[in-house]
Amino acid sequence: MRGGRARSRRSAALACAAVLVLGAAGCGSPSPDLFELVRSGEDPNANVEMLVNDGGTVTCNGRSHPLDSERLVTARGLARDLADHAALGIELEPEPGSVLRYRVRTEAGTVAFADNSRGRPEAFDRLVAFATDTIRSVCGIQRA
Repeated sequence: MRGGRARSRRSAALACAAVLVLGAAGCGSPSPDLFELVRSGEDPNANVEMLVNDGGTVTCNGRSHPLDSERLVTARGLARDLADHAALGIELEPEPGSVLRYRVRTEAGTVAFADNSRGRPEAFDRLVAFATDTIRSVCGIQRA
């Protein structure tokens, strides 16, 4: 009988541990957002609100689309690369002749810049390339 009771306790302890691990892993909880990008400009199709989620979706102007694994990996890298800039709240002024402006909110904070802002970090240019590609290819929004 003693062996059976010890086994029951071990089984119960293992079951409790499994519940704790699954709970800590966020089982059933929604995936976090990586970043939200708002692109604006004079062309109506330049104005896009894009939300990239770590679960593999992108929402453009309220419509959700699946995001392929390559773009998701790129988005995760961008979120990491933008964190320090966002924590500082970097806002770069547009130069004359600016066509597009960007505001990006991450968990760490917000950055803002234009397509021709001086002193843009390389991560901002990679973000613009990602946004342009994703907005066109995944969301199907073409600029005039």
